[in-house]
Amino acid sequence: MRRAFLLAAALLLAAPLRAQSSDEERFRSLPPQKQEELRQRFRELQSLPPEQRAEIQQNLRRLETMTPAEREAVMESYRRFQQMSPAERQQILERWQEFRRLPPERREALRKELRRVMERDPAERKQLLENMQRWEQMSPEQREEMRQRFRERREDRKEQREQRRQEEKERRQERRLERHGG
Repeated sequence: MRRAFLLAAALLLAAPLRAQSSDEERFRSLPPQKQEELRQRFRELQSLPPEQRAEIQQNLRRLETMTPAEREAVMESYRRFQQMSPAERQQILERWQEFRRLPPERREALRKELRRVMERDPAERKQLLENMQRWEQMSPEQREEMRQRFRERREDRKEQREQRRQEEKERRQERRLERHGG
């Protein structure tokens, strides 16, 4: 998996050159070190199973259709990934595999949640991410305790809303009676 990720990154780095001219001309215009790196990546790519190669090619096509800003965001994510410790990278890759095993509708719901988090004010986003990290560090018992607290708070708020609605309904009814001389 790591190898496939590195290959995709290498292909991504070469992608901006596609707009220049033919593949051979672009390759020859690269420094010798970059040419050798691409040759090595190509050999690695050729040694992958066909389904992995197809996935990498699909990802490359997706990258080519992105705007420059989107591509830059992908590259920034890749740079951050490369700066992580091996243990952190392994954890990310495991999470990615878990994500891919989810049903499509659950993956889409998680993407929407992530977009909502990323669109928040930076301070609020930081707090949210810290909370998520604390959640990850909790034991299953602690998490269940927190879930129970959340359920109780939600139920309390629901009861309070219902009580306010009832009170408002009674006030409206009293005003109607006052207006109609009752």
